[in-house]
Amino acid sequence: MNHQDWDWQSGKKIIADLGEWKTKFGDFWELCAGPDGETAAAIVASEDGMFSVCENGELWDTPYDKIWHLRFEGAMRPAALVSADGMWSVAVAGVSWDNWFEFVWNPLFTCDNGICAAARNGQSYMAVLNDIPWENSFSALTDLAADRHGNKAAAVVQTVSFSEGDILTFQKGCYTVAVNGIVWPDNYLNAWEPTFCPQGQRVAAEVRKTLYDYTIAVDGMDWNQRFASVWEPVFHPADGSVTAPVRVAGGWTIARDGHLLWDERFIALWHHAYTPDGARIAAIASPKYGKWTIAVDGKCWPIVFSDLVTDMVISPDGNRIACVGKSNDKWHIAVDGKIWKNTYDMAWRPVFSPDSRHVAAKVEYNGSTAVLVNGDMASDDFRSVEMPVFGPDSDRILIRGVDSGGRFCRFVSRLHDIAKAA
Repeated sequence: MNHQDWDWQSGKKIIADLGEWKTKFGDFWELCAGPDGETAAAIVASEDGMFSVCENGELWDTPYDKIWHLRFEGAMRPAALVSADGMWSVAVAGVSWDNWFEFVWNPLFTCDNGICAAARNGQSYMAVLNDIPWENSFSALTDLAADRHGNKAAAVVQTVSFSEGDILTFQKGCYTVAVNGIVWPDNYLNAWEPTFCPQGQRVAAEVRKTLYDYTIAVDGMDWNQRFASVWEPVFHPADGSVTAPVRVAGGWTIARDGHLLWDERFIALWHHAYTPDGARIAAIASPKYGKWTIAVDGKCWPIVFSDLVTDMVISPDGNRIACVGKSNDKWHIAVDGKIWKNTYDMAWRPVFSPDSRHVAAKVEYNGSTAVLVNGDMASDDFRSVEMPVFGPDSDRILIRGVDSGGRFCRFVSRLHDIAKAA
């Protein structure tokens, strides 16, 4: 996505008057915005009981019986799950896929403008990647994943049928991972979270070998070591090794290719991620019961939260980390081991600027939403906002949302002006 081509002139631009939409259509649902803020879209009902999508006031040419899960995919076009004559498909900018199914769910958008979704026909389940269904189908399919380039899809599939009470068959293993419809050679009691490497050529997943033993499988080959439990694996961005949180001797740590990597042990450890160069690993950790923080290479931040930590983000240069924390039912933004001064009713995943110097976050307080930059208020005239986007030169921020007058707007502000106003 080339941010350089967007309009980065400072100021406010009205994209759509939502009051006019409400007058014209009666109501609308799932309002969303294109990444550049130039398009607003929502699901609307027509007089004949059909549904369509309104883009900047214009309807899609084709109405549908039902529409849901409206989102913008990578090419800045709205896409949704659509139903007609009892069948379901995916429509992008009003044009549906050629293939239709009894049901479609869990659409995934890839960075190369691809769309992957899970689908069902009869009692057969398959993945559909860019309108092409897998040749092989299965009696169950979960944990759908797609590689970032939109060339491959993976999922956990059931390969052996068994009844609800057939414990013996279940314990022999009835599930595995399928990549583009081709199954791994071994079956497992359970499998979860297929994960692609950055290049999209390899897949790792959590697997359950017996009732009590878990490990990681990579391209169908299990680690030799077994653990009391494991969490989602991640590929090293450079050398292709695989790491995962594992439970050993009553505590959690990080293992690489089956061998313990960190000496430290935690009450809980998950959602780990590499810095872009692969030099460091960060994870959400619980060093003590009821305490949550971020651990970097096994070393914890000096701050803790009592309820949870989520949405950990590593900066583009790999030197900074931000997250959302919650204590006593109040939400916080924390950056580099320090908590921003105010608390909120809700907070969303922080965003780093391309140069890693600035952090923005969407928050909710007193019934309204706002955008903060480095802890300072960047928007104060919006009923609701989308996730903020930094400009390519890291000196401006784009805010997309509904202003106090009920109009969908895009607003570009210089970071220098935000800091001055604070």
